[in-house]
Amino acid sequence: MDTAPTPPATARTFSSLLVTGGAGFIGSHVIRRLLRTQPEARVVNLDALTYAGNLANLKDVEGNERYTFAKGDIRDADLLQRLFSEHEFDAVIHLAAESHVDRSITNPLAFLETNILGTATLLNVAKHAWTERGCMDRVLFYHVSTDEVYGSLGDEGLFTETTPYDPRSPYSASKASSDHVVRAYHHTYGMPIVISNCSNNYGSHQFPEKLIPLMIRNIVDQRPLPIYGAGINVRDWLWVEDHAAAIDTVLQNGWVGDTYNIGGLNEWRNIDLVHKLIELVDAKLGRPEGHSKALITFVTDRAGHDLRYAIDATHLETRLGWKPSVTFEEGLANTVDWYLDNKAWMDEVTSGDYQQYYDQHYANRG
Repeated sequence: MDTAPTPPATARTFSSLLVTGGAGFIGSHVIRRLLRTQPEARVVNLDALTYAGNLANLKDVEGNERYTFAKGDIRDADLLQRLFSEHEFDAVIHLAAESHVDRSITNPLAFLETNILGTATLLNVAKHAWTERGCMDRVLFYHVSTDEVYGSLGDEGLFTETTPYDPRSPYSASKASSDHVVRAYHHTYGMPIVISNCSNNYGSHQFPEKLIPLMIRNIVDQRPLPIYGAGINVRDWLWVEDHAAAIDTVLQNGWVGDTYNIGGLNEWRNIDLVHKLIELVDAKLGRPEGHSKALITFVTDRAGHDLRYAIDATHLETRLGWKPSVTFEEGLANTVDWYLDNKAWMDEVTSGDYQQYYDQHYANRG
């Protein structure tokens, strides 16, 4: 079987899309964009609503007749079969995953079960459904992954699509495994797939356990700003709106069987990023310059903490024409403004009240 990457004859359009993990940070941005760019498509959001899933992220699209929410787990084959039968999906965008490194260290099995077995279950149901419909040449399985599968970089160099996998945490190992399973379904069964591996995302609606929203919240509340080790770990930051645009670009024009690295071309040391956030938030709140620097608290580095990630997105730009639309400074200022303007959202997430949204708005629907 010839499984070399092949381009689509024309830009793809779809009639029915399944987005897994759509109530999460990245997924909510992707769904909102797809409803704009795929005007004929129905979009089904499948999310288990674990702690990171927040349906309030999508309350602005609840009235859209082309949007449907389904609560469920990607490991539930019976549920997946019912959804594929009812909606006849012609594309899957697979974002659902356990995604926090620290949590993977304390509870690795949850990550292995969801990220590996869940992905395999979803692939298997899709394969059977599309084979029965005889439409394998007109569908696409898009798997969204992470740059952490590549391991850690030294002071120089960039991750490319051919960088050998070298995961260092249970989270990254589970994502690396799921990448391999997706490719196996392509090579073995001829399933049309694309994969993208992204750098660290930031932007609105991000769960506040992550670095940027956590620091913004703590600066506002004048709480300690915990930084692992000496704060010299480097990350490549990607604005979530740019990531959603890249996913949309790959969905429409990505070559079947191809992999695309998506990065923001923004390398920042953690300590420098925190200083920048202090500068932005203190200025917005009318505080003296450097007012919150005393809140910085260095804590013991976590196990397996990769030193540096940095993405080379040349392949995506050259083949499909995507590149970031904002600088990191522009995206970060936009992000700070959003969190300061949406304190009620942050309060609900921090308190746990957001977890009542499904019961209040969805549980009694037919």
